[in-house]
Amino acid sequence: MTEQVDFVIARNPDPESTLPYLLRLPIDGGILLKARDRWPTTARVYCHPLDEWPADAEIVEQVAVRHCARRGAAIDLVLDRGRNNRSQIVFTRPNPGRVGGRPMIFWQTARTAKRARPGQRVPTRRASQLDQLTIEVDTRERYPYKFAGRPVERRRSALPAGDYAVRDDDRIVAAVERKTPEDFNKSLIDGSLNYRLAELAALPAAAVVVEQRYGALLNDQYTQPGWLLELVARLQVRYPSIPIVFADSRKLAEEYTYRYLAAALVHHTVDDDQT
Repeated sequence: MTEQVDFVIARNPDPESTLPYLLRLPIDGGILLKARDRWPTTARVYCHPLDEWPADAEIVEQVAVRHCARRGAAIDLVLDRGRNNRSQIVFTRPNPGRVGGRPMIFWQTARTAKRARPGQRVPTRRASQLDQLTIEVDTRERYPYKFAGRPVERRRSALPAGDYAVRDDDRIVAAVERKTPEDFNKSLIDGSLNYRLAELAALPAAAVVVEQRYGALLNDQYTQPGWLLELVARLQVRYPSIPIVFADSRKLAEEYTYRYLAAALVHHTVDDDQT
């Protein structure tokens, strides 16, 4: 039996259901949902899992799919039609550490998502809505970040890659390699950073954070102008999944490390729950 390659919308034959439409997404063998509406035109559409597709469901629309893929806790959907062709199915769950709440599913477009969160701002206190975050610090890190004022518990451990990491149970899901300006330049020149990135690439998420500006690479007295920029470019092409972030200062590098690890933990934990 071949996998369904169309996006299907049908009427829900269940007269007692408050969700009058059914959706079938061509991914993971076919994801089945009940929906409040047939398209998120003016607001996000609430959805609920459907155990089995009814044999008597009346199909109201069947559209070929250009793209249907998971991206973290969401499914991106692009249909083969001119209008109303881009949308997203978002799987949410209660925030860690928060009492109450339940997982929910919303069908949305970029416009309806913006309307649902008017005036949204980047949080200034907690990263990724986490009330508590445990960050492991490599035992070789001499002057580690303290994450002062953040809800972070630090633990020392011998990390296989990176200087700071977070775990989901026993599995490391993300790590950050910290580089001072001197160490970063040296590791570029002697090639050791290449091996570091190879180790980090084995993790679900990883990044390198540098405690200096990108433009400072032009001021290195031991190399010709532009040579370090060339080495950085080569590494980013070779390891595109690992960002090298120039955070300007130690303080901003610490802030980036905290927020990156928190976001990666939430992202990959939610992603695992959906697989």
